[in-house]
Parts: sequence; structure tokens; C-alpha cells
Amino acid sequence: MEESVAPEPAKPRAQLTPEEQQRRQKRDDLMLSRSHVVQQLAESNNERYSALLRRTLAELDAQIAELAA
Repeated sequence: MEESVAPEPAKPRAQLTPEEQQRRQKRDDLMLSRSHVVQQLAESNNERYSALLRRTLAELDAQIAELAA
């Protein structure tokens, strides 16, 4: 007969303040947008559209850096 093994309880995550949760969500949203723009840039054949995407990417990177500070 096998011994029953209880699963280890999950380690509690550090509780984040509402402000920290909001910053984390904002950063996740920006990172998702960034990955979408990078994908569009890789697939773009139009130079004017690519320039727009590069400017958008730079703005997203600036916003991400601002949140990290």
C-alpha cells in the first residue's frame, strides 16, 4: 500500500500593494503591446509603416523604462 503524500502547500507570494499591482499590470500590458509591434515590424514591407512602428516601439520602451524606475 502506498503512503499518501499530501502536496506541498504553495509558497505564499509576496503581497503587492494595489499600486504595485497596477504597475505590474501596466508593465505586462506594455510588454504585450511591444511584442505585437515587434512582430508587425518584422512582417512589414512598407518603409513608412515600419518607421511608424519604430517610433511606437521607442515610445513603448520609454514607458517600460519609466515604470522600472
